[in-house]
Amino acid sequence: MGSAPTDRAPGVLRRRQLLTGAATAAAGLAGGSFALNALAPRILPETPGVDPNTSYWARALPAPNAALATSIDADIAIVGAGFTGLSAAFYLRGLLPGRRVVVLEALRCGNGASARNGAMLLPSTGDRYLHAGEDAALDARIDALTLENIGRLKRLAATLGMDAEIDTRGAAHALLTLDEAREAEDTALKLRNRGIPIEYWSREQVRAALGTTAYAGALHDPRAGQLHPGKLVALWKLAAERAGAEIYEGTRVESVEEGRVHVLTTARGDRVRAPVLVLATNAYGSRLGYLRRAAAPVWSYAAITAPLEEADVAALGWRAALPFDDSRTELYYLGLTRDRRLHIGGGKVDYLFNDGTPGSVTAGERHGALKAMLAELYPSLASVAFDAQWAGAVDMSLDASPSVGTLGAHRNIHYAIGYSGHGVNLTSVFGRILADLVGGNRDEWRWLPYLDRLPPYLPNEPFRWLSIRARLAAIRALE
Repeated sequence: MGSAPTDRAPGVLRRRQLLTGAATAAAGLAGGSFALNALAPRILPETPGVDPNTSYWARALPAPNAALATSIDADIAIVGAGFTGLSAAFYLRGLLPGRRVVVLEALRCGNGASARNGAMLLPSTGDRYLHAGEDAALDARIDALTLENIGRLKRLAATLGMDAEIDTRGAAHALLTLDEAREAEDTALKLRNRGIPIEYWSREQVRAALGTTAYAGALHDPRAGQLHPGKLVALWKLAAERAGAEIYEGTRVESVEEGRVHVLTTARGDRVRAPVLVLATNAYGSRLGYLRRAAAPVWSYAAITAPLEEADVAALGWRAALPFDDSRTELYYLGLTRDRRLHIGGGKVDYLFNDGTPGSVTAGERHGALKAMLAELYPSLASVAFDAQWAGAVDMSLDASPSVGTLGAHRNIHYAIGYSGHGVNLTSVFGRILADLVGGNRDEWRWLPYLDRLPPYLPNEPFRWLSIRARLAAIRALE
């Protein structure tokens, strides 16, 4: 059932504004100590290691390949084997079938955000979704591009005969306050007038669809949905290998010597020489010394129950098991799997100094808060235990906008970053764009506002930590 919605003041913060206020504060702090900001990466280098994935979704990840055991030459080296890296490998082999494409993964395919997320399959981008921006034509073009990609995922699954549990019966964005609901009703009308079929749901409709009285309204996107992230990783891995890409797991890249031919050195000491480098490292890129200014690894938490009884699920009144998130800045998101497991994630996030990893005490507190929120939304589940709980790093940019493009003195380093919690679908869109950038098809994407446009500058430590902590404190005081 859940608690009743409130009439909080208008102008409430949104997820896309999570780190926005940190930009001004960080600029002021860093501006006062320019030299320290410039020297920080040398004084405070990040640890190159990565944390193992303990999520429920990871149980469906494919068996890992062998590690690289010798030095090799390649035409294209991809660092990172999540959705971005695997899809880029697949598209690169299709576009450039004669090239040797090598994917290097520190632990195993899907170890990062690709198999730790909320499983929601959404169109658009994090900074534009469910937002009627000033450039209606551009918004519509980006929406169409990402919607077409959902169709690509379905066709790929059908072609390879692998079920990633893709379900596009819709998803909802639930609104906490009456003011937000009134604003959302106007937004839905504007979007429908632009040809984007977003529906506004009243409080009664939300209760009928989601089975909780906690929300004042919702926006429903009938084109969105959910999937099984671990199985989608398996799908992309199979697709990339069938296309001829080589994937080496347990192969952590520790350094990159840039040049016309890059030299990547692994933790074992082997070297990979390649004239083209693709960075598909998501929240971990700064540990290699790249894109530290573009995004910060913000830690989000999630958990999942054991399979619920059919009667218990029916009693919730959660019609068609539509996944949903809510309008908090530090939002919650929920979904139901095919085997009736309920998963919940979000709530308070954490940024650790120098891109660190949260400890068990912090994670325990955050997972406890998820349990409390689940009981608030669905009181009948108050005594249900979690079967698995985990944390994952989200590559948040200051304005929640992503970026894809090319770096380096020789213009032979390509990257994608800044999905900001909206990456399940967008990652493989950017994987295709990365392949086109390598293959010389840049002109096809010049219309895209995220091409070669890095997000607003994020300074180095300690200014990054101070500004993000201040921003999170302000958000929590307001909400």
